[in-house]
Amino acid sequence: MIWLTWRQLRLSALVVLTTVACFAIALAATGPQLANMFAEAPEDFFDQLGIDDTKQALFDFGTGLVYAVPALVGVFWGAPMVARELEAGTHRLVWTQSVTRTRWLATKLGLTALAGLAAGLVGLALTWWCAPIDDAIAGGYSEGGMLLTVPRLNPVLFGARGLVPAAMTLLALALGVTAGLLLRRTVAAMAVTLVAVVGLQVALPQLVQPHLGDPVALDQEISEETIRGIMAGGGPGSGPGPFQRLEADLEKPGAWLLSQQTVDPSGAVVDEFPAWTTDCGGGRDAMAACLDRLTDEGYRQQMTYLPASQFWRIQVLETAILVLLAGGLTGFCFWRIRRDL
Repeated sequence: MIWLTWRQLRLSALVVLTTVACFAIALAATGPQLANMFAEAPEDFFDQLGIDDTKQALFDFGTGLVYAVPALVGVFWGAPMVARELEAGTHRLVWTQSVTRTRWLATKLGLTALAGLAAGLVGLALTWWCAPIDDAIAGGYSEGGMLLTVPRLNPVLFGARGLVPAAMTLLALALGVTAGLLLRRTVAAMAVTLVAVVGLQVALPQLVQPHLGDPVALDQEISEETIRGIMAGGGPGSGPGPFQRLEADLEKPGAWLLSQQTVDPSGAVVDEFPAWTTDCGGGRDAMAACLDRLTDEGYRQQMTYLPASQFWRIQVLETAILVLLAGGLTGFCFWRIRRDL
């Protein structure tokens, strides 16, 4: 059974694992250079990185690869694993050769899961390589809108770091096998698996991740130094209107800002700013004076965030959830194959 499973898996496995291995070698070769860049000039680190096309390309490619691995494993390894056999009817031949259904599925799943786990661990390799980048962000050296300067706790990058990619790969494999068992059509199972995996990768950081940490509330003073954006009313022909929304900078490097809102002196969320903010558009000095007046009158910016220090805690908790889901789907697959086929 092991030999047969490997023969069925080897082509796609070699493609994925070879790509991952080549990428890991590139990370190992350039990782020390990245660490030296940060150690020698941390304040200029992102300026140097911004002109290093090779390392930028590695970061972008690696992030995309880590997100792609679970989908590839689920779609091309998991979905056809059982669906192809059921569709062609070859499972009957195997089960008449003294191979039980449980052993048949266990061998296929076990070998494929080991290969998938090896591919999914590329997330840890990328996390190691990005350590100087994360240190620079935590030190407050990051500026600009590059993806490189986004904190690893942010939903955009969280799923491509640490242990989560490996756990997501196992879950994607289990999803693929489950879809194959239920649909018994290879192409349909592949399509459903792709949609499910991508949907999970998009939904989990928004719906689950914020609830796995301990959010911290912060009241921040309103001033020219802290406010980065102002939305005001009014329009062409009507003149400037009062403020509608303020956006402040969270001065907590590496943290993930969950929400922010302006509150009045009583602590209530501001729905309507004072009418006198209509006169704040007379230049930088006038705007600064208006912001100072808001502070003097007791207005403040209330922010909720997850500190950078909670990254590994959230990683472990989310990994445990994904592994439990994968285990539950795997158990369902064993029950289904014994009961209904």
